[in-house]
Amino acid sequence: MYMASDPSERNKVSSAFQEAANHGLNIARTWAFSDGGYKPLQYSPGSYNEDMFLGLDFVISEARRYGTKLVLSLVNNYDDFGGKKQYVDWARSQGQSVNSEDDFFTNPVVKGYYKNHIKSVLSRHNNFTGVVYKDDPTIMAWELMNEIRCPSDQSGNTVQAWITEMASYLKSIDGNHLLEAGLEGFYGQSKQESNPSFHVGTDFIANNQSPGIDFATVHSYPDQWLPGSSNEDQISFLGRWLSDHIQDAHNIQKPVLFAEFGVSTKNISTDSTLRDEFFNMVYSAIYSSASDSGAAVGGLFWQLLAEGMDSFRDGYEVPLDESSSTATLIAQESEKLNRIRMKIFPRVKNSKQWNKAREVRRSQWQGGANERN
Repeated sequence: MYMASDPSERNKVSSAFQEAANHGLNIARTWAFSDGGYKPLQYSPGSYNEDMFLGLDFVISEARRYGTKLVLSLVNNYDDFGGKKQYVDWARSQGQSVNSEDDFFTNPVVKGYYKNHIKSVLSRHNNFTGVVYKDDPTIMAWELMNEIRCPSDQSGNTVQAWITEMASYLKSIDGNHLLEAGLEGFYGQSKQESNPSFHVGTDFIANNQSPGIDFATVHSYPDQWLPGSSNEDQISFLGRWLSDHIQDAHNIQKPVLFAEFGVSTKNISTDSTLRDEFFNMVYSAIYSSASDSGAAVGGLFWQLLAEGMDSFRDGYEVPLDESSSTATLIAQESEKLNRIRMKIFPRVKNSKQWNKAREVRRSQWQGGANERN
């Protein structure tokens, strides 16, 4: 969206989708938010930057052109691109008594701002395709928040109430698309031993059982979560993390998408062996589950960048034209997953939640990437 807001830069967005398609990727996740600050989508509550919205329009139109389905996230947990802190600051400037960023989840004025953003995005008329977002089959799913965290309430109850309320509101506007919460996969009190050595106020099991949530999500960053640990310990943790979430998603009868995973090249220098081992482990777990009618349905690495997107490099980027061994692995694993996609569709067809989005779920959504557009 950020890059596509400048017409002279849009060719880079097209290149990203072209490279993804060339490697068998057919789902991408990106932002439908940028709140306050430099070149925002939302200047202030309810006041939008048309240039940025046109950028998002273009991203969706290019995804459609290249046969890519999209997951669009509606707000950030972090300060980057404004996030929940910006919403709380807006409310404070209007005289609301708010004490922390976590008031985002409970303050009625802040919740009103966020609901208005949901409505504004879902009701947007795309200037390139002529289709309103809530009616666009190119959009596979909405995400309530990127990496929801509420450390002030370790029980997960605050997040649970917020997810339930916002999912219901979003579905009252758009009953066509799938919805996921944006969870990283951290557990609550019932299974906290499976977490790394910290808690974020979410509960993978309870939060994903909210009636408006159609599928679960998991993120995987052992190199961030286990600082100072050996590569062997990180790989061991990853194996448990993958198997636990696939099994727990099966238990709660929700498909699970591994919506972000990666290894920073800052930690592995120029040697891609560790990253390739990590990626292969994730893809293998997904394929094993999907081929056996399990809960796993796909994986999206963080993050795909095309030429000219260097300003978005964060160490986790995978420029497919530069990362030959990783790019080959991604293409091979995507092809394997695409071959078994028909095994997945009959299973998800039996899920009541997924029936509500039957046109969207027909997409090939097994392989994918997170894209900076």
